[in-house]
Amino acid sequence: MTKSIDKKASSKKDQENKKNSQLIIRIKKEERDAFVELCDELDTSAAREIRMFIRDFLRKQGD
Repeated sequence: MTKSIDKKASSKKDQENKKNSQLIIRIKKEERDAFVELCDELDTSAAREIRMFIRDFLRKQGD
């Protein structure tokens, strides 16, 4: 019985933390390709790096 309750709580928390929005930007194809290639070389993803940039920017602006 406890596992069922824990699973429901975990599922609700997962839904709260789920990314559910997109940001569409327009950049030059060459810049996008170079960025994605560099991210691959650094074993990261373009999306992860952009999310980190946004969080850092928001944190700095909040000070």
